[in-house]
Amino acid sequence: MKALIGANVAMFLVQFVAPVVTDVLGLRPIFVVRYFWIWQVATYMFLHGGVFHLVFNMLALWMFGSELEDRWRTRFFLKFYFVTGVGAGILTVLFSLLPFGPSQQLLRSNVIGASGAIYGLLLAYAMYFPERQVYMYFVFPIPVRVFVAIIGAIAFLSSLGDSSGVASATHLGGLAIAYVYLKSGRMSPLAEVKYRYLKWKINRVRKKFDVYSGGRANDYDRRVH
Repeated sequence: MKALIGANVAMFLVQFVAPVVTDVLGLRPIFVVRYFWIWQVATYMFLHGGVFHLVFNMLALWMFGSELEDRWRTRFFLKFYFVTGVGAGILTVLFSLLPFGPSQQLLRSNVIGASGAIYGLLLAYAMYFPERQVYMYFVFPIPVRVFVAIIGAIAFLSSLGDSSGVASATHLGGLAIAYVYLKSGRMSPLAEVKYRYLKWKINRVRKKFDVYSGGRANDYDRRVH
């Protein structure tokens, strides 16, 4: 967590000193397709368009990612973060190739920000803690599952006709990649949860047949089954 936040802050300072970094490392789908600047599907995650963009993304990363990292441990947390972030970048490139107005606009846009991975973390958090309360717009308390459904719908509708400069297709891509990854057979955390639940149920049943101590210490049959 600290390393990710530190890397994002460091890259933001580099952008401030050398703005050309944003052009080279930001995700421009046309550059990925035409010039094969494939690194951009990963490096765009560490760039931001302003202080508030950086602060809100890092705040969300800390708020929702800390508990997931504690549950998953650092190795899987980082894997999940990069799979969703890079996956969202790849889907953004693919979406930009569709023959629609918004897609054509996105083809030449410079997409930056950790939002693809952040949206993936939001979905994972909602799957693990669906009834946790969050304050939408810092005012309205709603369950996390409802919150994620709302922002997912907003991202989907925005991606169909986005002229605000926000790459909503990337947000939607982060949600989609996270859902597929968490539901796939290769998903470790949820598989681990299911395994531990099954183990708990087996142990409960096993206790009915375990050996328990009974009687006095000098009784030859003090073991009661």
